[in-house]
Amino acid sequence: MNYSIKNPLTLLLVLFLCTCVPAQNPTPAARQAAPLAVTGVTVHVGDGTVIENATLLIRNGKIENVGSNLPVPAGYETLDASGKEVYPGLIALNSQLGLTEIGAVRATNDQREVGTFNPNARALIAFNTDSQVIPTVRARGVLLAQATPEGSLVSGRSSIMQLDGWNFEDAAVLADDGIHINWPNRNSYNWQTGDLKPNENYDEQVRELESFLEQAIGYCGRPEGEGSRLLKLEAFCEAIAGNANAYLHADEARNIQAGVLLMKRIGAKPVVVGGSQAYLITDFLKRESVPVILSSTQALPNSQDDAVDQPYRNPALLAEAGVEFAISHEGYWQQRNLPFVAGQAVGFGLPYEKAVEAITLAPARIVGIAADYGSIATGKSATFVIVNGDLLDMRSSVVEKAYIDGRDVNLDNKQAELYRKFTEKYSRVTR
Repeated sequence: MNYSIKNPLTLLLVLFLCTCVPAQNPTPAARQAAPLAVTGVTVHVGDGTVIENATLLIRNGKIENVGSNLPVPAGYETLDASGKEVYPGLIALNSQLGLTEIGAVRATNDQREVGTFNPNARALIAFNTDSQVIPTVRARGVLLAQATPEGSLVSGRSSIMQLDGWNFEDAAVLADDGIHINWPNRNSYNWQTGDLKPNENYDEQVRELESFLEQAIGYCGRPEGEGSRLLKLEAFCEAIAGNANAYLHADEARNIQAGVLLMKRIGAKPVVVGGSQAYLITDFLKRESVPVILSSTQALPNSQDDAVDQPYRNPALLAEAGVEFAISHEGYWQQRNLPFVAGQAVGFGLPYEKAVEAITLAPARIVGIAADYGSIATGKSATFVIVNGDLLDMRSSVVEKAYIDGRDVNLDNKQAELYRKFTEKYSRVTR
């Protein structure tokens, strides 16, 4: 029997449904119903402390108690996780999770706006909780992320999101944690010729940024209600008042210093992002109390004068100097490697628990959510993972359970589905 579809619109709809509709993400977890006791685990608190043979008591999404050999109260469900490791949920800073789905498909990229100054752009409202990338990252222990805009001199405002929500309102932990400023580069690199040339527009770009900030200071300092409302300038008011971070994206030491001094001059709290040469100015950063969100250790040196293993050693150097820092990994799907980026720093001198802190409690302190997240302590959110093996070791890490605010999160994802599918295919015996 032959069938034909005469209406071309119907044909297009059929083709779309057959080829373009992806499998649905796991449903967000329900609120914790019964109190839970996780027993027999080794707890990496996140502040450098390790609790052996620990019991973790969780009620109403909060950590009720944690300690060695605690008795389990009546009415608690018990999860025997003997021999397993417990870590706070990892926090991915400076990420485009939820803002980008497929880098090569422009329609799925919502991490930047056109124009030079976009402080009014908010990552919050662009965050896509249905992203198929998010579950793959969550399965590695990353449970919170800083959705961060990119591009131009002023990119916009980032948001701290938990990675298991129905929509961006549900997922928001901190709606607008700070504004992102990209300090101009002094040099430009031509990838085709391999030439490094001075940026002839550097001074002009810096003056342009300073002029914009002066306008913002004048606007934010005016009497309330006076004049027209200007959203681009208004977006800077929280940062100028010191109530939100000013994230300064810079790598070169002299650019970091210039940017920090400018942010301090306008009353903002600078946080350096990137900071590949921050190790050269640790005295300055410590004196000015400026934290650093380091780029990935899995990178080439930023300068021809740097040692070949400089990115691997940067975390240990900042830790030794007493500079507050967190470890990040740029991009979106790449965040699944965040624990291994921290683990790589351990091989180059960073103490193990300090590496754990650099992707848990340190990020929470920097962005301002440490009262609830980043460590496993009484009264804090029950946001943690249970791991069979070493979370920072790609050879042994198996995240078996994850909880966000006490909710038991589904760790299934598209990559796991594809693995099962093709494992079954190639395990079949052809007769």
